[in-house]
Amino acid sequence: MNHVLEPAIAASLVRREVAALPSYDPGADAEEVAALSGAARVIKLSNNESPFGASPAVAEAVRLRLTDGVSRYPDPTGKRLAEAVGKSVAVPADRIVLGNGSENILELLCQTVLDPGDLVTTQAPGFSLHEIFPRMMGARVKKVPVTAEFGFDAFAWRDALAEGPKLVFLANPCNPTGTMLNVGELKSIVAATPESALLVLDEAYCEFARPNPEYPDGLAVLRGRNRPWIVLRTFSKAYGLAGIRVGFGVASDAGLAHALNRVRTPYNVNQLAQDAAVAALGDQAHLADTVHRTGLEIARVTDQLRGAGFRVVTSWANFMFIDTGHDANRVAQELHRAGIIVKAWREQGCENFIRASLSIPEENDVFVRCLTAICAKGKR
Repeated sequence: MNHVLEPAIAASLVRREVAALPSYDPGADAEEVAALSGAARVIKLSNNESPFGASPAVAEAVRLRLTDGVSRYPDPTGKRLAEAVGKSVAVPADRIVLGNGSENILELLCQTVLDPGDLVTTQAPGFSLHEIFPRMMGARVKKVPVTAEFGFDAFAWRDALAEGPKLVFLANPCNPTGTMLNVGELKSIVAATPESALLVLDEAYCEFARPNPEYPDGLAVLRGRNRPWIVLRTFSKAYGLAGIRVGFGVASDAGLAHALNRVRTPYNVNQLAQDAAVAALGDQAHLADTVHRTGLEIARVTDQLRGAGFRVVTSWANFMFIDTGHDANRVAQELHRAGIIVKAWREQGCENFIRASLSIPEENDVFVRCLTAICAKGKR
């Protein structure tokens, strides 16, 4: 006999913080968009994935692991990957924390550090999990707005940090805008952040910004600072491993890494992901080629969109934040009918913006044509 709880009884078991959480938006389902549009091939621009794929070395590493068998549990410490990451950033392996994507480490940080009522400071518009995970733990979230031109507001950050947050989430480059802080701006935030707070620098898109000489290496800025901090990076974006899910954090000290490792599940990064990430790290030529091609295409598509009359925020990532001049939800739905998936942004003040990540040139050209036609039709 099946026993199913009544909805009211099930709801009574859920913590009020969880019941009130906003949902993470992963973007529209490709199969549903294909059925809606009738398109033979859906153009997916919603998740900031690399259209250039992973290194061939990754495929070989995964093939060898599959041949060797996957019936055993992965290394719970991820020793080989932690050592490879540590070597690549000149940090001891005992300060490396591995995650099922860097978002997993965001969750671990909140579970490890936050008590109900604690204050978390982050930016707006920003990555939704910088808000969702703290609220899951019952924390309060203060979102610091950007300037009218989507730039860094030093005065707003100074005032927000003076309120004494326990945890600070800062993305550089920022998702969804693609904007970046320069060295001076990052140093100003580090200086203003209370030493009692844990400063989390989310550098998920750092590889794309490094060609800009003004982009700061967060580890170089934070190295040697006598305060708690952690820098998060991922293999999902520039390395092209989004489907495998692996990221890492570089902690200020081994004690912080140890605390996070006590909270995480012991097998949070599967063996295929560990092997793939080691292989990806070993092919820096593929990474450099991906970054170069991404930069060229971002610049080309941004110029096309601006030439068509759109306001596009200058991006140092692999996506664009575009003011459509219309309700973004409606624009996104029209694009879905054309077989193109983007994200309509829903944060206050950004209701006309969509975020569209890079694809291959011919698909980007289709996107520009469709977006231009849709928005021109809306002006009639």
